[in-house]
This record gives sequence, C-alpha cells and structure tokens, in this order.
Amino acid sequence: MPTYRIAPSILSADFARLGEEVRNVVRDGADMIHFDVMDNHYVPNLTIGPLVCEAIRPHVQVPIDVHLMVKPVDRIIPDFAKAGANIITFHPEGSEHVDRSLQLIRDHGCKAGLVFNPATSLDYLDYVMDKIDIILIMSVNPGFGGQSFIPEALKKIAEARRRIDESGHDIMLEVDGGIKIENIAAAAKAGADTFVAGSAIFSKPDYKAVIDDMRAQLANI
Repeated sequence: MPTYRIAPSILSADFARLGEEVRNVVRDGADMIHFDVMDNHYVPNLTIGPLVCEAIRPHVQVPIDVHLMVKPVDRIIPDFAKAGANIITFHPEGSEHVDRSLQLIRDHGCKAGLVFNPATSLDYLDYVMDKIDIILIMSVNPGFGGQSFIPEALKKIAEARRRIDESGHDIMLEVDGGIKIENIAAAAKAGADTFVAGSAIFSKPDYKAVIDDMRAQLANI
C-alpha cells in the first residue's frame, strides 16, 4: 500500500488562533501543513506570506508544504525557505524558467514541485522529472477555498501517476481542491498519495474524526 499523507490547508483555519489550529490538527493526525500563498495577481485573492510561515514553524514538527500561487515566483522562494518551508511548489505559468525555479528551491534546501491547474498540460513534466520531488494536481481552479472537486482531475492524476511510475523517480503525487471523505478514495485510486483538505477538516468541530474517516476510506482501497 502507498504511504498516504493528509495535508490540511490552513487557508480554512481560524487565523485569529493559527498557532493553536496547526498544533491541534497535527495532534489529530495531520501529516503535513499545507500553506496557500496567493498574490492577487496570478490568482484573484490575497492570502499569507513568509512571516506567517515563520510564525507557525515553531508550533509543528511536520513538514510545511508551501503552494505558491504567485507570479513571478523566484523572488519569494528564498524567503519561504528561510521561514521554515520544507516543500515548495509553484505553477509553471508563474515562472520564466521552470528548470531554474525548481533548482532555486532545491538550492535552498527544500523539496521542489510543480502545480497543474485543471487546464494546464502535464507536458511541462517532460523535461524536469529528474528535478522534482512532488507533483500537485489542482482539482479546482486556484484562488479560493471551499470549491467543489472537478471530476476530470481524476484523469490528470492517473496520467501523472503513469509518468511518475515510468520515470523511476520517488515523487509524491498531491491533489488539492474539494477533497473530502466522500471522494478521497477516488483520488487515491487514480494514483494520488498526498491529499490537501481545507474546509473539509477545519469547518468541522472534530478534526480527528474527519482525518480518521479519511484514513478509513484510504485503508479500504
């Protein structure tokens, strides 16, 4: 069985008590903390920056998974690495030189990856499979939390899984957008091993119950 990871997105957390929120969700079974960075330029929303990453870093030992929805990306990558990020992913549309941006992330000691919107081709992977540690498939259009899962994303997850398997590299396959108890198994069957969930977890009073239910779905595959 693959190693499955659940990565709650703090975009849906209570920002007035963010340190407590990340501690609680890790206590209740989260494997990673997903950190959504939006710039009101590449996507029509504005969220959080390196200072918030630096602030939550002392509260958790699990990896912080930073998803950059910004353009251009290169300027901000070193700041997040310094702030305590362990994984940094970006959209190829946000980089002038994808290969260079991936290398910049790795040079700063982080795992590097690419993010693919519903309408973005996976062809970018043709030239960089040896430079990435994670592929993130968006199952919604990026910009806002609480959106519904786009079923077509399952085909893209399956295609990404095929590429990973054929490459022979150890690459995580993450899915983000509308993930909940009811569809996490379908995403896993398509090939995903890492699951970002925001409102599905943080909108409920019992984080552990939700995460346990997600793991039960995954265990039944």
